[in-house]
Order: sequence, then structure tokens, then C-alpha cells
Amino acid sequence: MQIDDGYGWGVYNRGMKVTPLQSPIVHAHDDLYALLKQVLPPLSEKTVVVVTSKVVALSEGAVVSKAEGTKEEKHALVRREADYYLEPTASKYQMMLTIKHSLLAVNAGLDESNADSQYVLLPEDPYRSAAEIWKFLRHQYGLKEVGVLITDSKTFPLKWGTMGTALAYCGFAPLNNFIGKPDLFGKLMNVTQVNVAEGLAAAAVVEMGEADEAQPFCLIEAAGAVRFTQQPPSPTELKELQIAIEDDVYGPLLTAVDWQQNQ
Repeated sequence: MQIDDGYGWGVYNRGMKVTPLQSPIVHAHDDLYALLKQVLPPLSEKTVVVVTSKVVALSEGAVVSKAEGTKEEKHALVRREADYYLEPTASKYQMMLTIKHSLLAVNAGLDESNADSQYVLLPEDPYRSAAEIWKFLRHQYGLKEVGVLITDSKTFPLKWGTMGTALAYCGFAPLNNFIGKPDLFGKLMNVTQVNVAEGLAAAAVVEMGEADEAQPFCLIEAAGAVRFTQQPPSPTELKELQIAIEDDVYGPLLTAVDWQQNQ
């Protein structure tokens, strides 16, 4: 399929390749860059390197040891970590719905699985972490066009199961904008923007797994929809990616609850 929106995308490649990579068990304060050198094969241009948020958080020491392992202990930590939260009494499952890093998530992304009696938090600044990994890959492998994607897992409203989500990205455009472009019948599209970062995250996490696969890294190659960039996203670009609660299409639901704000 030929696409021309002024960016010169060319022909979409229908052969996207997603390759998960196994890793040794990662512990708090392990050297992420030494691990990348150990795990990654020689990289080609136009590759997106996917790293789970847990690996990034562990390397940064973003962990809290369990004292009692009670729900009360966890809920107190969620209140501390979340930007906004609902009390656990709002959920029949005693889970806290939260907003953290502009992501609607359960329990502010706290992870207890494969965590060795610790709570693993989300990285403090995922976009800074993604940019640092991106700079390392460009220097280490001599690449001009390479992307970095930090993923987490989330649930999807009204459907069971978890799926991958993009916590942060660097080195490529997260959205492909089709607003003002004609559809198959010549009608101009009014709202269509393809979230490339989220799509890549979902595909990568399916292959990396969610249990004991020990595959916290992944390579995405030949993804024709990816437009690579030569710099990390600017604050303005990051702000344009986010939607205020009151402007969201799901605003009637999001504004109907009593969000508590972390002070």
C-alpha cells in the first residue's frame, strides 16, 4: 500500500518481525547497559529495541522491600506513587485505579510478580530513561535510525487479560496522523491518528510474555509504519501526545469519580 502524507513513508512493509530476547534474572541496581551488551545481537538500522519497565526500574533501584506484604501496606505505597488514585473500596477487587505517567493503570503500576519479595515501581522518569538507552544504542552500535520503547502491561476495560502498553519511547514518531487524508472512498478523515507506539508495545509484549519466559527485551524490525527521528521527543511533543481528562472521549467516565491527588 502506497502512502504519501508529506513524510515520504513509501510502501508499508507487511513483514514486521518481532523477536523476544532472553535475559539472566535481573536484580535491583544491575547495570542495564552491561545487560544490553550481553543480550542484544548486532543491530541493524531501523530497529526498535523494546525494554520492559520492570528491567528499567530494577536497574534504577526503583524497588521497595515488603515489610508485611499486606494489602494495607501496598495501598499506602500506591497512594504515594500515583499521581491520582481511587481508594480500594471503589473496586470489588480491592484494587486501586490510578493515573501514573499519564497512564490509566491498576495500583500505579506496582509489580509483585517475579519481584523477589519486593514491590517494583515504575521508572521515575520513563522518557528520560528511554532517551538515555537510545543514546547508548546509537553510540554503541553506530546507528543513525534506531528506536527505543519501554513497555508495561495493562488491563483493557470490558475485556479479560493484560496487554502491552507504551510507557515511553524515543527515536521514532509515536503517532501517524491521517487527519485530513482521504479514506478508500475519498471521505476526509477527521480524527484518525494511528498510535504506533502502543501498537508496537502490544505486539512486543505478546511475544515477550507475562510470566516466567525471562524475555524482558525484544527487537522489532521491518516495521513499515515507523518513522524514525534523530532526537528525543521534546516537552512540547510529549504534551501533544497526552489528553486532558476533560478532553478525553472517555471524559464522562473519568470525571464522574472522586480522584484523589497525590500531594
